[in-house]
Amino acid sequence: MNVFKLRDELIKDYARYIGSFLAIKDQRIKDRVDLSLQEGRLWPEPMIGLNPAFEKGEFIEELTTDKTLHRDCGRIFRVGKSEERPLGEAMRLHRHQVEAIRAATAGRNFVLTTGTGSGKSLAYIVPIVDHVLRNGSGKGVQAIVVYPMNALANSQERELEKFLSVGTGGTPPVAFRRYTGQENDEQKREILANPPDIILTNYVMLELILTRVKDRKLVEAAEGLKFLVLDELHTYRGRQGADVALLARRVREACKARSLQCIGTSATLASGGNYETQQQEVARVASLLFGDEVAPRDVIGETLRRATPQCDSGDPAFVAELRSRLASNDPPPTDYDMFCNDPLSRWIEATFGVEEREGRLARVVPRSISGPTGAAKDLESLTGIDRSRCESAIASQLLTGYDVKVPGTPFPAFAFRLHQFISKGDTVYASFEAEEDRYLTLHYQRFKP
Repeated sequence: MNVFKLRDELIKDYARYIGSFLAIKDQRIKDRVDLSLQEGRLWPEPMIGLNPAFEKGEFIEELTTDKTLHRDCGRIFRVGKSEERPLGEAMRLHRHQVEAIRAATAGRNFVLTTGTGSGKSLAYIVPIVDHVLRNGSGKGVQAIVVYPMNALANSQERELEKFLSVGTGGTPPVAFRRYTGQENDEQKREILANPPDIILTNYVMLELILTRVKDRKLVEAAEGLKFLVLDELHTYRGRQGADVALLARRVREACKARSLQCIGTSATLASGGNYETQQQEVARVASLLFGDEVAPRDVIGETLRRATPQCDSGDPAFVAELRSRLASNDPPPTDYDMFCNDPLSRWIEATFGVEEREGRLARVVPRSISGPTGAAKDLESLTGIDRSRCESAIASQLLTGYDVKVPGTPFPAFAFRLHQFISKGDTVYASFEAEEDRYLTLHYQRFKP
C-alpha cells in the first residue's frame, strides 16, 4: 500500500465533502474560504516520523540462562508465533527493554520513557509473567495493568493471547483477562468466580472495582498485589492525574499490597534540560503519581542507534554524492546493505530519524516533506535539484525502506509514520459593515483592527 496516495485520496474525499454543503453568496467571503481550503487550513501537510533502530540487548534465552528470568519465559516469549508456527523464533530484546526487566526483577519501581514502536509493553509483561511463573498461577490477582483507553487494553489482550496461548500446550501458564466494561454478564461472572493472575483494565473501571460490592471478590483476590502498571503515564495530568494518584494509593491500601511494585510507561514526560535533568523530573512526577519513590536512575530512556552511516551535510563530497543520486533518477536499492549506504537513505535518517543531543541519539521531531517548511525545500537548497523531484525521491525512498527488511528479522529498514491532522470546519468572522467594506478574518476577535 502506498500511504502517500492513500493520504491524497482521503484529503480529496474530505475536500469534496466539505465543498458539498458550502453555498456562500458573498463573493469576498467565498474567495477567502476557497483560498484557505487550497492552502490546506483544514488539512495541513502530513508530518513524517521515522521510527529509529534500537541498540540490541540480550536474547530472552540468555536472561533465562543467567536466571534473571524463569526458564519457561524462553518458550513463551518468541517472535512470530502463530497457529502455523507455534514455536516461532528466538526473541532478542532492545537494550532499554533489558534494563527495564532487570529493574523489575530487582524489585524496583521504574518508568520506561520511550517512543512509538519501542516495545514498551514487553518491558512490564515479561517481568510480570516471570513473577507468576515463579510464584505459581492461580494464587489470585498478582498484577493490574491500567490503560487510559479500552483500545489499548484490547490490543494488549491480543498480544498476551499470542504469547501465552500459542505454543504453550493449550492451557496458558499464566491466566489473564480484560475487565474494562466491555464484557457481558457471563464473562464478568466468570472473571469474578475465577480471578486471573493478570487483569487488564482502565482507570475508571479500576475505581469501580474498588467501590462496587459486586466486584469485592476481585479486590479480595488481589490481596498482596505485586504489580500496578500505568500505561501511557503522560496522559494523567491535572485533575485526572490527581484522581489517578489517589486511585494508586487506594489500590495499595485496599489490596493490602505491602510490597507493591509500580511501573509506568510513557512516550514523553519531560522536555528541556539535559538527560539527567529530565530523569529527575520524570522521577518526581512518577513518585507523586504512584505515592512511592521512583529513583531517577530507574527512569529508563530508549537507546537508539543509526541504521545508516552518519552523514555530514556540510561535507562537499557527501553533497556531491547525494546530488548525483538524485539526478540519476534511479529507483532506490532493494538490498539491505545497499539501501542503508545509499546517500539519500543517510540523509533521510538524519532528517526524519535521529540526531545527536548531548552525546545521546534522540528522535527528530516529525516534519513534513513538502510545503514552505518541508524537508524537500532543504534538500533542494542542499543539492540544487528541483523540489518536486526531491519530494518524489524522498517518498519513494521511504516506501522502499518499508519493504526492505533487516536481515533475519521481519522488521523494515525504515519504519515510518505519516501523521495527517484533519480539522473540522472553521469560522469566518466579519465586521458589521457593507459587503464591500466589511473586515474578514479567520481568527476570533472582538474588534476590527
